Amino acid sequence: MSGYWLSKLTLTHFRNYGAASLTLDQRPVVLCGENGAGKTNILEGISLLSPGRGLRRAAYSDMTQSGATAPWSVFATVETPTGPVAIGTGPKPDSGPDAQTRVVRIDQQPASTISALSDHVRVLWLTPAMDGLFTGPAGDRRRFLDRLVLAVDPGHGSQVNAFERAMRDRNRLNADAGADPAWLDALEDRMAETGTAIAAGRMDAVARLTDAIAEARREGIDDVFPWSGLALSGWLESRLENMAAVEVEDQYRAMLRESRISDRQAGRTLTGPHRSDLNVSHGPKAIAARLASTGEQKALLIGLILAHARLVATSLGGAAPILLLDEIAAHLDEGRRAALFDRVIGLGGQAWMTGTDREVFAPIEDRALTARVTSGTVEFLD
Repeated sequence: MSGYWLSKLTLTHFRNYGAASLTLDQRPVVLCGENGAGKTNILEGISLLSPGRGLRRAAYSDMTQSGATAPWSVFATVETPTGPVAIGTGPKPDSGPDAQTRVVRIDQQPASTISALSDHVRVLWLTPAMDGLFTGPAGDRRRFLDRLVLAVDPGHGSQVNAFERAMRDRNRLNADAGADPAWLDALEDRMAETGTAIAAGRMDAVARLTDAIAEARREGIDDVFPWSGLALSGWLESRLENMAAVEVEDQYRAMLRESRISDRQAGRTLTGPHRSDLNVSHGPKAIAARLASTGEQKALLIGLILAHARLVATSLGGAAPILLLDEIAAHLDEGRRAALFDRVIGLGGQAWMTGTDREVFAPIEDRALTARVTSGTVEFLD
């Protein structure tokens, strides 16, 4: 079964593109050009074919082309194992310049929620901004983890959003010592239900990814890139290891009610899935990833993304996701670059790669579509 790929991509008033339309085939796409030409902008547009705010997590208002009088839009024809699907997205109509929400149309029909995108395409990405994942704040790793979970469990995003809404409302209500306990009870019920589901979903995804990494090691698939050891730490996760989810939910609900005073004093909720962390280790060296060298961390992250892409393909019956790899090859030696290209093509889905130096992609040019990006224009090369 073939993977997902874009046969057409159109960007309108998006970043530095007034109107750009690309016709494509299933081959990998290599975008070359100087810094600031708009290579990453194309990847960002594609990333908006999945739920969320895209690979930059930018405000929608920032995506509109400077000086444009109309809002931005992204349109794509996605080739799937069951046939082509037309997907369009852009800011919610009449939402003004500071739009906080976007709408999605699938085969010209409005989608009920943005999560519906996961029913038609899966998109994964790796960007230079993620290079500090192992040494940065836990919040970055949670977002990374939730993207991993979302790719195999489309309902995960709804659980995260519901928990965060309930937590914000609880924090606001709990700030008043005289707040109605019944309202707090209702919000904490929602937090206990969704928070436990979030933790369980994360644990399941990490277990499945760990299995995928082990399978790749047995088959020698990613012997060029170091394998990752993965573990979750958190109040909910520690209990879910030995207790049924319904028991953990009850304990979390009780803990929330007992901690209202301490949470009020802190001005936030101190315990929950929003405090969990993903712990990654450099498997071959048996050290925490944060202690590895910069080059080792880069290779570790690539290996992790490749393993996750294989897991997603397996969960979709063999249909590999679209991969967005920004500046992926710049700091890899020749051997690792060649290995990366072979493994990306071997996945079977469409991959988009960017770089400033066309020569870096010479080993793949006969197997890829190569384009030169210059100030918001895209020219395919022979």
